[in-house]
Amino acid sequence: MVDFRKTGFWRMVMIWVLGFASGLPLALSGTAMQAWLTVDGLDVATIGFLSLVGLPYTFKFLWAPLMDRFEPPLLGRRRGWLVLSQLGIAGVLALMGQTSPAHGIEAFALLAVALSFLSASQDVVIDAYRTDVLSPRERGLGSSLGVFGYRLAMILSGGIAMVWADPVSGSGMNWSHIYLLMSGLMLVIALISLLLVPSVPKDNVAPQSKASNDLKGFVAVLLAVVIGYQFTARVGVPLADALLTPLFPPAVSAPLAANLVPPKSPVINSAPQLKPVAGAALKASPADKKKWVDLLSLLLGMAVTLPLAWWAAQRAHFDTLNRSLSNYFSMEAAGAFLALIILYKLGDAFAGALTTTFLLKGMGFAQAEIGVVNKVMGIWLTIVGALAGGALMMRLGLYRALMLFGVLQLLSNLGFWLVAVSGKGAWGGFALPPFDWLIVALKEATPVDNLLLFAVGIENLTGGMGTAAFVAFLMALCNQKFTATQFALLSAFAAVGRVWVGPLAGVLTESVGWATFFLFSTVMALPGLIMLWRLKARVQALDVPRGVALLDD
Repeated sequence: MVDFRKTGFWRMVMIWVLGFASGLPLALSGTAMQAWLTVDGLDVATIGFLSLVGLPYTFKFLWAPLMDRFEPPLLGRRRGWLVLSQLGIAGVLALMGQTSPAHGIEAFALLAVALSFLSASQDVVIDAYRTDVLSPRERGLGSSLGVFGYRLAMILSGGIAMVWADPVSGSGMNWSHIYLLMSGLMLVIALISLLLVPSVPKDNVAPQSKASNDLKGFVAVLLAVVIGYQFTARVGVPLADALLTPLFPPAVSAPLAANLVPPKSPVINSAPQLKPVAGAALKASPADKKKWVDLLSLLLGMAVTLPLAWWAAQRAHFDTLNRSLSNYFSMEAAGAFLALIILYKLGDAFAGALTTTFLLKGMGFAQAEIGVVNKVMGIWLTIVGALAGGALMMRLGLYRALMLFGVLQLLSNLGFWLVAVSGKGAWGGFALPPFDWLIVALKEATPVDNLLLFAVGIENLTGGMGTAAFVAFLMALCNQKFTATQFALLSAFAAVGRVWVGPLAGVLTESVGWATFFLFSTVMALPGLIMLWRLKARVQALDVPRGVALLDD
């Protein structure tokens, strides 16, 4: 009798399920959480800084070697860490559902960090598992199905959840109850992973290295991070304060106060806006000083922490990490490729950092309208874009696809700028009639703004195309002998923009307004395209047929 779990069709089904599992917690620590915080009345800058809960996505390559090297007993390679991380996600979501952001923001933020850590750990295992079980000729289809499941989960946790939460057109469900519901769903996924996910090939074994060295190395890296944190708190903050104090006067001067004017458009926050004053970008509001100090001290701390962690890993003989990183950086232009990974989607990262807050607070759209347009229709268009991007890549090749889709991503940012300058209702709209689809329902007709639909549609369609090419690029860079750690490293660098632009986006928006912010996000897409153009020959060299391994041990 044939074991259906060993068939290629079933592997693809499970790849889709694991893609869904990967996407579900991301929105719950990102856009859905952003909506919850906004509805609870937190200010824009605080919400921007709380995007830093996603930092584990940036540093997941530090503990990825442990998940590559060690296997939980009884559950098997990959499956063990998969089930444990999913059970942890379910537990943290349940705790978040019982915590109020407005009355316990510190506890809520810590739980959000824990959620991101467990979610990033799950991603490490899923990326490694997908690479382990798919043959080279299956990777294209497997990658598309993974993206499909991932985006479908984001429709649920980021879009349908917002419709559930809308008190007028939606179900009016409390965000706490939504998080508890998502916790139960993750428990079901953990059960599927335990019982139905196929095993990895028998010849796929853990890397051979001294276990004690890897454990000591990991502890050494953690200590380096703790030291870096202490440096940030005790040295970085006072230093940043000293550097920025000359730029902030003790009070708003009369000439500066004279530049306060009421907003000309309803798309800008109701707070007075500042006319541009030469040399006074940071003098606009002394109350902003702490926000800029926090941001600068954070950057100073990272400039110390990362080199210190690298040194600690070397000294403590963190063998699995060191061998994997040494292998990657032995590749020609390895550093330039990392820069391209960070920059390629930087414009998208800026535009998306506060999109939900912009639509809720800056534009005054209802949660149900945002949920339907930005999170449901938009993510379906992302799926269409990803599938179309994969098909176009077969004709264009890797370099031309990255360049074309990158240009389209840049232009798509202007859609939100157009929303900001034109205003709500500038292109008219239509009413979405009530419906009840069991998992989501609208109690009454919900307006849909045509300009919002256009901006969201273009952004998601082009973003899906760019994602398809970008994932193929990351896979081409990986050595098959170190897939888990190297893919974690590369995807962590890919998350740098999404995680780190949040604080800057929040402060920048309060300083210059939404319209200028979206123009800035468009300009920030240019460095990635310039870097891609400079690396044209090397990227073309990666575009070899049938997933041939490009690196040697």
